[in-house]
Amino acid sequence: MQATHTKNPFDYLGLDPILLRAVYGLGYEAPTPIQKEAIPAILTDRDVIGTAQTGSGKTAAFVLPILHRLLKQSPGRTRALILSPTRELAAQIEVALRGLAKGTKIRGHAVYGGVGMAAQEHALRSGVDVVVATPGRLLDHMSRRNVDFRGLQVLVLDEADRMLDMGFLPDVRRIVDALPRDRQTLLFAATMPPEIEGLSRSIMRNPVRIAVSPPYRPPPTIRHEVFPVPQHLKTALLVRLLGREDMMSVLVFVRTKRRADRVARQAGQAGFDVARMHGDRSQSQRETALAGFRSGRHQVLIATDVAARGIDVEGISHVINYDVPTVPTDYVHRVGRTARMEAEGDAITFVAPEEETDVRRIEKALGKAIPRVTLPDFDYRAPPPPRVHPPEGGRHPQSRRASGRRDSRRGPPPRRRKDHR
Repeated sequence: MQATHTKNPFDYLGLDPILLRAVYGLGYEAPTPIQKEAIPAILTDRDVIGTAQTGSGKTAAFVLPILHRLLKQSPGRTRALILSPTRELAAQIEVALRGLAKGTKIRGHAVYGGVGMAAQEHALRSGVDVVVATPGRLLDHMSRRNVDFRGLQVLVLDEADRMLDMGFLPDVRRIVDALPRDRQTLLFAATMPPEIEGLSRSIMRNPVRIAVSPPYRPPPTIRHEVFPVPQHLKTALLVRLLGREDMMSVLVFVRTKRRADRVARQAGQAGFDVARMHGDRSQSQRETALAGFRSGRHQVLIATDVAARGIDVEGISHVINYDVPTVPTDYVHRVGRTARMEAEGDAITFVAPEEETDVRRIEKALGKAIPRVTLPDFDYRAPPPPRVHPPEGGRHPQSRRASGRRDSRRGPPPRRRKDHR
């Protein structure tokens, strides 16, 4: 049957008809602002710097023009590399790539830590068209000569500012130095700190700059609220809020892995379906937690910042900052998990008295004050629970030292780098 002559919004971007069928098959109705600006620019083979908030559709903005380029070539060699800061984001880019490449022979594979290397090695040695990777695990494969980038044509640095935050910039430079110089380089970020500007100048050639939202600004459809509360009452306040009818899909950010475990346990004991996600969880545990949250089996996902940009879940109704992020950009990344793709969402921040300075920094970055909210029926003066003291004459149960002998014999334990690969 002959297709209608009525043009759809994506038809004007210059993409191959095979890709347009995949786009509309996935339910895309119109390009987001970053897609509308970036796709035509990338199709001209220019280097591109794209600044847009999380949830703005950046993945399709670079994946679609890459697929358009590769459709015209014979498969068999790795021709595109996409670097991402977290395992979750790499896995999600792979899923997006698979959907957008439907109807083509283009193959992609995600490479990240936390899982075995055998399947990744097999895929890399067979020459997948697109590699999506976290920096640390990719360097492992490069050191073992599992990957051949001699035919590479496109490099994408996705969430480049997050890679900076996580300490991956030296790894990124090592990877870039090993790639062919004659390539197209695309850099996407929510913010552009000076270090990323410096990186772009050293690895890109006269890039086109595209900014569809001001830096340090979350989507305008997010409603922001601050709940002043003593530190010891944060969990009680969280439990009270989770009982509201509008709390359908809630992402809670905490500062530490231990706190994530504790808050998840306490919220679960209060009767809520809770999953948790942090760096000490195995990759399979993280994937299971995310799948349960995405499907709605878990109402609440409690996570550390390792997940701030690795969670691509539609319909998150609320982001709750149990702990105030100390850096304004982290606030932007966290709350950007709600109100994705121009939807509405709520961002709630619990602030203890000692965290007021951090809130003021966030308000300064946002350019506005955040409304303070209190619950009329919540007891903000409740005392903290009694402290548990060690038995008289005995050591504290958490103490790991005995009369200083461990320190004198072994010295301090070695420092370990956090593995976000």
